[in-house]
Amino acid sequence: MAAIARWCITHRLAAVLLWLLALVGVAAASGVAGSAYSNDYDVPGTESGRAAALLEKNFPSQGGDSDTIVWHTTQGSVRAAAVQDRMTDVLDEVAGLPGVASVTGPYGTGTGTAAAPAQSPAQGAATGGSAAPADGAAQGPEVTSAPGRISEDGRTAYATVSFDRHADEIPPAQIEAVVDTVRAAADDRVQVELGGSAVGVTEAPSSHTAEIVGVAVAAVVLFLAFGSLAASLLPIATALVSVGTAYAGIGLLGHVMTVADFAPMLGLLIGLGVGIDYALFIVTRHRKGLKRGLPVAEAARNAVATTGRAVVFAGATVCIALLGMLILRLGFLNGVAVAASLTVVLTVAASVTLLPALLSFIGMRALSRRERARLIEHGPEPELPTGFAARWSAFVERHPKLLGAVAAVVMVVLALPTFGLHLGTSDQGNNPAGSTTRQAYDLLADGFGPGVNGPLTLVAELDGADDRLALAALPGALRATGGVESVGPVTYSGGGDTAVLTVVPESSPQSEQTSDLVDRLRADVLPAAADGTSLDVYVGGVTAGYDDFAQVIVGKLPLFVGVVIALGCLLLLLAFRSIGIPLKAALMNVAAVASAFGVVVAIFQWGIGTELLGLGRAGPIEPFLPVIMVSVLFGLSMDYQVFLVSRMYEEWLETGDNRRAVRVGLAETSRVINSAAVIMIAVFLAFVLSGDRVIAMFGIGLAAAVALDAFVLRTLLVPALMHMLGGANWWLPGWLDRLLPRISIENPECRDPDHAKIPWQRASDDGQLVP
Repeated sequence: MAAIARWCITHRLAAVLLWLLALVGVAAASGVAGSAYSNDYDVPGTESGRAAALLEKNFPSQGGDSDTIVWHTTQGSVRAAAVQDRMTDVLDEVAGLPGVASVTGPYGTGTGTAAAPAQSPAQGAATGGSAAPADGAAQGPEVTSAPGRISEDGRTAYATVSFDRHADEIPPAQIEAVVDTVRAAADDRVQVELGGSAVGVTEAPSSHTAEIVGVAVAAVVLFLAFGSLAASLLPIATALVSVGTAYAGIGLLGHVMTVADFAPMLGLLIGLGVGIDYALFIVTRHRKGLKRGLPVAEAARNAVATTGRAVVFAGATVCIALLGMLILRLGFLNGVAVAASLTVVLTVAASVTLLPALLSFIGMRALSRRERARLIEHGPEPELPTGFAARWSAFVERHPKLLGAVAAVVMVVLALPTFGLHLGTSDQGNNPAGSTTRQAYDLLADGFGPGVNGPLTLVAELDGADDRLALAALPGALRATGGVESVGPVTYSGGGDTAVLTVVPESSPQSEQTSDLVDRLRADVLPAAADGTSLDVYVGGVTAGYDDFAQVIVGKLPLFVGVVIALGCLLLLLAFRSIGIPLKAALMNVAAVASAFGVVVAIFQWGIGTELLGLGRAGPIEPFLPVIMVSVLFGLSMDYQVFLVSRMYEEWLETGDNRRAVRVGLAETSRVINSAAVIMIAVFLAFVLSGDRVIAMFGIGLAAAVALDAFVLRTLLVPALMHMLGGANWWLPGWLDRLLPRISIENPECRDPDHAKIPWQRASDDGQLVP
């Protein structure tokens, strides 16, 4: 590490230019190549996955995205001549727009469209999935009609717009043209809204308010911590360059593997948080070196050789936790894991290469004017912890049992909502109340029932007359099933060996009652209908797909968590040569994750404050959220464990006094850890402003975890437990000590010699640790 830092300082201009060249080059390549993100939740081998494969094989004409136009009259009926003429003209105009394959509306005789009722508005309004294949609307730039698209009260009607491509492949200009054309038809008497994944693209936040707010708050915290404008800007600059490079790189990554559309924003969220924090730790160590009288180049080199090693170690733990998702063997999560890991790797690399070069550029301006004046007047002085940090460290030493109990109670109480976690699909019904997709969803639910926004697609494989007879009797059995609102007609493929029909539940797609209906159909109704035949019927659709996805994740989650914990414990075992330290770290990580999930459940599932935050109504938690959050939270929690315990371990090696090691380690690191936590919390919470529900879940969950980790676990529960355990913290069997390779987080040759020279005692009356 020292050699890398030395080269970057000696060739500081080259180091900076290389990073800027990388940023510009990757961004340019990404701009030319464009994005290729994909939200493919299908899990091969599941029932919904088999249903989707059969649909794609036997109904290829239904490959494009289908969105919904919904109109509602405040007075009169949608059958009124004025309304019908106006909306017919609008649908005709939409049918002629580029990218539109067909439009199916409610007006007309419906001749030749007997299968059309099976096309549900849920293909757009519920989750933005692809069209179900049961719509028999003609392909081409024309408007066809289908019955059943006007509500019983005559106040609401809908039409389906079928695009010729999937939502993520449609040029935004084509979607905007459809939206503008449709919205122009609205007036005081007719409300017109649009739903669907393509329309949802137009509601995606295009501004970077969240990032700007997060970075601005981080800059303020850094300035308050350092008192130097130059020093406070360096972590920001380092993070922006590395995260910008990673953000563009993730766009290129989407061309070689499946990458979810929220992966760049997630990488941005994680990268800004850890990138600024890592740079903060190194700059803090560099400033200490300057105050000790070291030359600028030597102070920067020592900072990278000591704290920089800890940064690399911490970054490695984050990447290991993230890449642990690969063991789940889910393509959707593989792309997220690699994208987030790429971001962390680049932030670490920038912290140990770009940052020392920038530090050498600003020279002594890394210190504030007052600090520089004091250094000139009094010369180098050892920096002793004073103020609140020292007083708090002494307070924890005096009351470890009481404070440990308080911290444990806080974590348990916040974790309680986790037991009510419901994994499922949030849909456009969870969008902000003012969005057109949310209003289209609500109009459809009010006019046609909540289940119309999330129909189940039943796909059957046929082999012989017996199978056809059994299938013909199936709609009747389905209509007699509790929880079923309606059943569409059976539609056969061209070869006649595959058939599809749509079941509309009585409950909404994200309701647990709908999930129960899926289970009941699979376990009881369909096996009974196919009894004595070779008929195979698979339940697919949005809700079924998410349920299968959630079940696969939940089934593999124990293995995933076990592997992540084991690898993290192994790294800590090698670094601190102790059994107790890794076990406590694993326990603290589990506590942080459970409590953070409790906060997420309370806000997003119970709906506490979601409408006020502009995040829509309450709903289930996305199935993939636990895995990704566990990965990120375990990595971030390990960061603070490393920075806190490494200083304690250093003191323990020098003195063999556990009480002193814990007291000094907490006093010296709590301020920088707390500053880092405030920065990370600010960055994470700022992403709530993105307006994206999934990103907001990550932001609030990560912010809660970091806050609890830094202010409850690392500065309260961990030191309290370490005081109570005494020398057992550092116990390691002799045989294991001989087997383990020796690694060091910080280079002993670069440690601050003042720590070894000063015999620190208990805090004085004013809270200072005095010689």
